[in-house]
Amino acid sequence: MKPGHVTEEMIQQTQVFHGHMCPGLAMGIRAAEVALREIGPHSQDEEVVAVVETDMCGVDAIQFLTGCTFGKGNLIHLDYGKSAFTFYRRSDGKAIRLAARPGGAGPPDPEWQRLREKWGKGTLTPEEEQRLKVLHEARCNQILATPIEQLFEIKEPQATMPRPARIMDSVPCDECGELTMETRTRRSRGRTLCIPCFERLEQR
Repeated sequence: MKPGHVTEEMIQQTQVFHGHMCPGLAMGIRAAEVALREIGPHSQDEEVVAVVETDMCGVDAIQFLTGCTFGKGNLIHLDYGKSAFTFYRRSDGKAIRLAARPGGAGPPDPEWQRLREKWGKGTLTPEEEQRLKVLHEARCNQILATPIEQLFEIKEPQATMPRPARIMDSVPCDECGELTMETRTRRSRGRTLCIPCFERLEQR
């Protein structure tokens, strides 16, 4: 299999991992395709690092296909609300950033958008629900077939490579007693507190 080639079987496995196929997952699959081709194969360690600027469905595809995970410390979430993904290779510093192009997956489909709005309100008729499934599948297939350069703007990232994950000591919170990573604690009135206890006590 060529580097970066995502097979139909891999797509099906990604769908099972996520729970369903949707346009967001399809975008993540395409982003992972570029990462596999340009940065490296599925990461068993921290060689490949992914920085994602959204918490949408596509992040599941990036986790599954690239091997970047929160647990290994090589999946970093920045809550910017952007469909943008940056990938780094630690061995030589190579990096790329992908940002979704407006309209890259084709012009908006008014019927699909209208039915999605009704789906969100829970007002779809059975016939409309079936029609939405058809349009949903068509949009996913369109994303999976669209040239990468049309879907994403691909460029070098301005941000520097994240530092490797560190194993930090945990200490008990002086309020609730739960173990908390030391670097996530807060000091208040001579006590060491976890963030929830700190915020709750500061509001009193």
